[in-house]
Amino acid sequence: MTRSEENYLKTIFHLGGSQATPISTNAIAEQMETKPSSVTDMAKKLADKGLVHYKRYQGVSLTKTGVRTALGIIRKHRLWEVFLVKKLDFTWDEVHEVAEQLEHIKSEKLIDKIDELLDFPKYDPHGDPIPTKSGEFQERDKQLLSELPVNAKGICVGVKDTSSSFLKFLDKNDIALGNEIQVLEKEDFDDSLHIEIEGRQLHISHQIANNLYVKTDN
Repeated sequence: MTRSEENYLKTIFHLGGSQATPISTNAIAEQMETKPSSVTDMAKKLADKGLVHYKRYQGVSLTKTGVRTALGIIRKHRLWEVFLVKKLDFTWDEVHEVAEQLEHIKSEKLIDKIDELLDFPKYDPHGDPIPTKSGEFQERDKQLLSELPVNAKGICVGVKDTSSSFLKFLDKNDIALGNEIQVLEKEDFDDSLHIEIEGRQLHISHQIANNLYVKTDN
């Protein structure tokens, strides 16, 4: 498989998961920043390889083989992110682009050795689940911080936005995975939140709260 084909499979999985519901070519094109006609051409190629189902005007969905392949690519990407943070002291805002390049390495033995070296991590530095070699993964029970009612508490377990600028903002404000966050007040005007995090009080926008995942005891 080419790097481009792998990127398409990964994108389709992120948009639709393992569900059989077709994803529109326009949605895929928007995500990949390309033309719908280019998506159609690629969908036909992937269908010929038995990796997707494609019907004109009905969208694209992954076959079982396509799902397994996409999960394998995602596994490599997220293991590389953990490796870069744990073993090479990269920060979490630096690893995504590097892992985008490393995920296309074909050696399964290398990936298995990295998995073993890291003691088989279940989550990457951004809180996303890492699929096992057999394609299984453990999704966390989580919700967005913006959905928490006033006075509720939760542990930060992930980020929705993995852009470098957002992660740098979190670092600047000492917001990290594992932090306990309590919603103290919610503004009616703009849904911004006044929160307490690890004993500190902070005011954050709705956009920030809508990109942080938390796990509650409920």
